[in-house]
Formats: sequence, C-alpha cells, structure tokens
Amino acid sequence: MEFSVNHPILFLMAGILVAVVLGQSVFFLIKALRRSKELGMDQVKIRKTIGTAAVFTVAPAVAIVISIITLSKKLGLPLPWLRLSVVGSMSYETVAANNALSGMGQSLGSAVGLNAQQYLNVLIVMTVSIMMGIWLVPVIGKKLQSGMTKLGNRDAKWADAFSNSLFIGMIAAFLGYVFCDVSRLWDPSTRFVTQTVIENGAEVEQQVAVSASSGMIPVCTMAVSAVVMILCGLLMRKPKLKWLSEYALPISLIVGMAAAIPLTAWLS
Repeated sequence: MEFSVNHPILFLMAGILVAVVLGQSVFFLIKALRRSKELGMDQVKIRKTIGTAAVFTVAPAVAIVISIITLSKKLGLPLPWLRLSVVGSMSYETVAANNALSGMGQSLGSAVGLNAQQYLNVLIVMTVSIMMGIWLVPVIGKKLQSGMTKLGNRDAKWADAFSNSLFIGMIAAFLGYVFCDVSRLWDPSTRFVTQTVIENGAEVEQQVAVSASSGMIPVCTMAVSAVVMILCGLLMRKPKLKWLSEYALPISLIVGMAAAIPLTAWLS
C-alpha cells in the first residue's frame, strides 16, 4: 500500500480522537446546565452566555483554520486537524514540524512528499514534545502556584514583573526562530541549505543556494503582522470597535500571510 499523508485511515484515527474531545465538551456542558438548574440560576442568562461564547469562538477558529491550511500542504489534513483541535497551537506546531523536517533535509514549503517513516518522525516531534506541559502540571504545578502566591503576598509588583518576564522569555524563544536566518545578509556560508529533491524517481539530498535577503522574509512578515495588531489595538479604543478585540489575531494572521507572498517574491 502506498503511503499518503491524506489516507482515509489517518482521517478515521484523527476523527475518533477529535470526537472523544467533542464528546467530553458536550458531556460537561450538559452536566453544567443541569447543575445550574439545581442551583436555581437564571436560565435565560445561561442561554445568552452560551450563545455569546459560541459567537466569540468564531474568531479564534479562523486562526486555527488558517494554521491547518498552512500545515496541510506538507503534512496533509489529518495531523494538523488533530493537533490544532486538541492541545496544539500554530506557533508551536509550525516550529516543531519545520525542525523535524529540516533534520531530514526538507521544509514545510518543499514540494517533495513524505514517506511513512518521515511522517512518523514529524508526528512524534509534534505530539510527544508538547505533552511535556501535561506531564509537568501535576508534578510541579501546585508548588509553582504556591510559590507565585507567596511572592505576590510579599511584593505584588515584583510578582507581576516576574510573571511578565516569564511570558516575554517564551515569546523571545519564538523570536529567535524568526531571526535565525538574518545572518545570510553578511555570512555567505549560510546561503546554502540542504534539501531533498527527486531525481530519476529517487530522493537525493543536495545543496541549494538561497538569496542573501531571504532571511528577512519572516522578519518582514512578522513586522507587517505586528503593525496590523497595533492598528487593531488603537482602533479598539473606540467604543464602537471593541469587537475587534476578538478578531485582531486572525486579522493580523491573514494580513501577515498575504504579505508574505509579495515579500517572498521580492526578497527571494
């Protein structure tokens, strides 16, 4: 049987797992509704809250769909659909997949397909690594929360600064991935990448020259997205445009991805 990243069996396996997650959501929703009736809560407000929450999940869902489309070209639909429907995020999944592919001489943008072993390698990197957070929470979560509470009781300002610095540190790790190829501007040795190509029906690794300015593509794309996000933030100050707070992320993603097309043509 010839392997395919969009094989029906993969859709079936991913669909079963997604169905389990959806089943859990429906189960706890029903339990919560029953409990609200037992407590005598206003059911009109409950239904209104559910409807409002459902409407405002559309904006994050747009960003997720964009992420799935981005990853599906190389990885097919089942794996990105599964990852981004459970505990995945575009920032992590893209970096994890690209790192796994680069170790095999490929990238998300390359036209060479994946065989079963390569697909399994990418799947393991994308799934096992992100589970570290799930494993760590029961082990250190209580102690970490207790330590942050004690720190906040002693000095609220320092606790807030410490929490913000942890978040900025996480963002800085992803920024390193954005700026990692900027050195091509001054270092000629970085202007060659190893890629897997197909010659006479066989996969062959070869050195491919890239433009010196190509390392600026992700930087410029990020800058465009950042400018759009800032503009959305400024517009949100107006009372009539408060709704932008839920759509700023997908808007910046869409504009940034659209800008990447002419930027790639210009800088490649």
